[in-house]
Amino acid sequence: METLGQLALKSAAAYPQKLAIKDQYRSFSYREMIERVYALSAYFHEKGLVKGDRIAILMSNRLEHIELDVALALAGLVKVPLNYRLHPKEHQYMLNDSSPKLVIGDKSLIEPIGTSIEVLSIGEAYEHAIQLNLGKQYVESVQEDDLFAIMYTSGTTGNPKGVMLTHRNMIAGALSLAQVCEVDYDDVIGHVAPLTHGSNFLSHVSWLYGSSQIVFDKFEPEEFVNDLKQEGVSVIFLVPTMVNLMIQHPKFDPTQLSTLKTINMAGSPIAASKLEEALKLTGPIYAETYGQVEAPMCITMMPKKELSTRLDSCGRVGTFVQVKIVDDEGNELEDGDVGEIICKGSLVMQGYWNNEKATNDTLKDGWLHTGDLGWKSPEGYVQIVDRKKDVIISGGVNIYPREVEEVLNLHAGVKETCVIGVPDDKWGENVVAYVVPNGKETVTSETLLALCAENMASFKKPKSIHIVDELPKSSYGKILKREMRDQYKEVRV
Repeated sequence: METLGQLALKSAAAYPQKLAIKDQYRSFSYREMIERVYALSAYFHEKGLVKGDRIAILMSNRLEHIELDVALALAGLVKVPLNYRLHPKEHQYMLNDSSPKLVIGDKSLIEPIGTSIEVLSIGEAYEHAIQLNLGKQYVESVQEDDLFAIMYTSGTTGNPKGVMLTHRNMIAGALSLAQVCEVDYDDVIGHVAPLTHGSNFLSHVSWLYGSSQIVFDKFEPEEFVNDLKQEGVSVIFLVPTMVNLMIQHPKFDPTQLSTLKTINMAGSPIAASKLEEALKLTGPIYAETYGQVEAPMCITMMPKKELSTRLDSCGRVGTFVQVKIVDDEGNELEDGDVGEIICKGSLVMQGYWNNEKATNDTLKDGWLHTGDLGWKSPEGYVQIVDRKKDVIISGGVNIYPREVEEVLNLHAGVKETCVIGVPDDKWGENVVAYVVPNGKETVTSETLLALCAENMASFKKPKSIHIVDELPKSSYGKILKREMRDQYKEVRV
């Protein structure tokens, strides 16, 4: 296995005139991109930055994300991507934790943080740094187990943790994604999800094939599908929320996806009924993957041709991991038994930056404890049941919120759902559901409770169902159950 920088240089040598990257502002061939990358690497070196130094990146989706990946890889520097949708105080925490020597990005996003760290602003200053160093080259000696990035978790429970990922981790993820997405040399890879997380892992697939990459700066369902067709995008990463918004848009036309070969869907679970609806509308273009920042994207992989017959599964174990299902004592369970999903292999992180306790709690004998509950079939397919911390215990019996959500999502008028456990003096916890309608059919708590009565045991049914306009989500589209529990408590204080 090699490094991301070496792979990108090979693609550039093979396809110098081919389009490498394009966004709404500019486009560069592979030859042009590598000239810029070399100039950036030389700029970092002349500033006195040395191997292992951190560089924070804070900007919306634009092509600089992709060329900086290569420049930092060649210079042996460590990328710290900051999601532009987060609050300045969250950015400040990540900067304090990672101690970068330089912040590169949008001045309007960086200024509210009030950092004393040196800033290189995208635009005139960034381009000037490149122009001053065109023709120069600097390539550090980098190994596959050297650190490439510190990527922060979404922080759905407490402060986010800095996940340390190496070149080996990234390439293992890229090879896995290339396999499950069926990427070929003619593919055009698109990006509309944040290039600070999921879509960034897909971008590295380009260095394996010399693919062209198209960067979109925002997701507006109607405009987005038009852009896909216009740019000839064939492979893209989308979170389930985006897929839902796209297919449920009143003007959605599946023929606009004619250039798309694969949508890599990951980031959060999708209800089987919603996935079935998507398949009926668009055909078998979805490759589902399950992973975490700690083991990017491909702990399991479900290829397109199998998805329609295994809607409840997240796929077979990925190429670069081993997976076990264990009980609370770490004992491996039999097929079909529910326990925690743990994994080890080339995909798994080195640990958490500056957080030895969290590392030791999560990585045990090389096994990453995901915090997800699931079971494995004799054929090797994994099915996620729920997050371990979200399990509801009512009357001493475990109730998995996702199981209740699957039933609620059977209603044609439901857009999305969130099921939580709330304190109860008698039972310990009660089941409470929040539902967002999609406007296609009338949705009432009475009809949803009746639906639950038809499809599940009575002890699993929600004690109350609330119809709401929206659910709180993280910047990556994950529903924040912690916030829903907090809101429930506030209403009842």
